[in-house]
Amino acid sequence: MTTLGTRRLMCILAHPDDETLGVGSTLAKYAAEGVETYVLTATRGQRGWNGIPPHHPDPEGVGRIREQELRAAADILGVFEVCFLDYFDGDLDQAPAQEAIAQITAHVRRVRPQVVITFAPDGAYGHPDHIAISQFTTAALVAAADNSYTDAEGGNNAHRVNKLYYFTETLEETALFEEMVGGMNFEVDGHVRKFHGWQPWAVTTRIDGDDYWRDVLQAARCHKTQLPTLGTFEDIVETQHRTLIGVRHYYRAYSLVNGGRKLESDLFEGL
Repeated sequence: MTTLGTRRLMCILAHPDDETLGVGSTLAKYAAEGVETYVLTATRGQRGWNGIPPHHPDPEGVGRIREQELRAAADILGVFEVCFLDYFDGDLDQAPAQEAIAQITAHVRRVRPQVVITFAPDGAYGHPDHIAISQFTTAALVAAADNSYTDAEGGNNAHRVNKLYYFTETLEETALFEEMVGGMNFEVDGHVRKFHGWQPWAVTTRIDGDDYWRDVLQAARCHKTQLPTLGTFEDIVETQHRTLIGVRHYYRAYSLVNGGRKLESDLFEGL
C-alpha cells in the first residue's frame, strides 16, 4: 500500500478506445481497488470512421461521437476523470512538441499521479500518434518534476511521478490479435509497419485483471465506430479473454522505488 495518500494512476494515450483495448482491465482492476484512475487522450479520433451510422459525418462530428464513446467506456471501467488535449487524429507527431509537452505537464501536475502509463516507443505497431504520445509523455514527466519549468497553465508546482510504464503486447497477444483482425499493418512513409510483439524476458510487469474482462468487453461495445475493424472480437474474447483483454503486460520504463528482474504483479509495487 502506498504511503503517499490516495493512489492515482494516469494513462496518457492517443485515441479513444486505447483506454479499453490497451489497458482496460488494468483500469477496471485498480478502480475497483479504490485507486483514482485518470485518462488523458491526445485526440478525439477524428479520422476513425468505420461506417456506423451509414452517413459519414465530418471529422469534427466523428470526434464528438468518439468522445462520447470513450466517456461511456470510461464509466464502465470506473475511470475517475477523462480529459483531452485537442490534437487532430493522425497529426499528433506534427504537433508543436514544446506545446504538447507543456499541456501534458500541466495535467500531470494537477492530477499528481504516482504511476503513469503510456504507449511504448514502438507505438504498438508503429502508429505515429502512438509514438508521439509516448515521446511527449516521457518528456513531460521530466518537465513536471522540474520546478523551473513553466507548464501550459503557467504553473511551476513540480510533481515527481514515481513510476512510468509502457504498455506492451506479447508475442502471444499479437498472434491472437492478428488472427482476430487479419493482421494490423500500417503504412508510414512508404514502409509497412506491424505488430512485432515483445519477448517474455522484456516484460517487467504483469497485471492480472481478468476478473474484469466482462467489463472490458462491455466497454469495447461502447466504441461502436471501431467494432467493424475488430472482426470476430466478441466471439474470440469469450474463450480467449485472459490473453486478449484480461492480463496486461508492461515495461517499467523507470521507477524511483524498485527495480530488478523479478516480474511485478502491481504497478504500485515499492510505494
